Amino acid sequence: MAKLIEIHPTDPQPRRVAAIVQIIQNGGLIAYPTDSSYAFGCHIGDKRAIDRIHRIRRTDKKHNFTLICSDLSEISTYARVDNWAYRLIKSLTPGPYTFILPATREVPKRLQNPKRRTIGFRVPDHPLVHAVLENLGEPIMSSTLTLPGESMPLTDPLEIEARIGHQIDAILDAGPTGIEPTTVLDLTGGSVEVLRQGKGDVSGLL
Repeated sequence: MAKLIEIHPTDPQPRRVAAIVQIIQNGGLIAYPTDSSYAFGCHIGDKRAIDRIHRIRRTDKKHNFTLICSDLSEISTYARVDNWAYRLIKSLTPGPYTFILPATREVPKRLQNPKRRTIGFRVPDHPLVHAVLENLGEPIMSSTLTLPGESMPLTDPLEIEARIGHQIDAILDAGPTGIEPTTVLDLTGGSVEVLRQGKGDVSGLL
């Protein structure tokens, strides 16, 4: 059964942040809050944790995973980004946007879109996420916590515990989140393509 870790949403306790990082480093799968909704999170290189997300969400290899990063300094390591795209990303982060970009060789092939060789990239605006990332020292591999047959992600840690607590290792309880997933912007074609309209506003992009 998942460990329910109560943690302050804006001033996370360092000892609990360290415990969360240890779970991730040990191959654990967590459910954590973001500035949009709850999400699954795991170590970027952990195949077993990625496979567990596939099983829980019943997704195939075409499913797009997202790298959750603390800031834009990590973007060039994992994605190829043109100057215009970098300026756009910088103007919208941190915030509820996921950007689809061509992946570099630093991203394991199993995490890339198998046909397009792309990866999602995101910098959330959430103090707890930033504390975990700073302590971890590298991005988290992530996927929205939406269960099979449902259109909206889970947002309440107690509901997450009741429904999938036996399938994951930890749930970070920082209170309920919003119900909207991120807005997904594809930046691979030389312009902005909105793949999913979510919490992030796109009125100034179209």
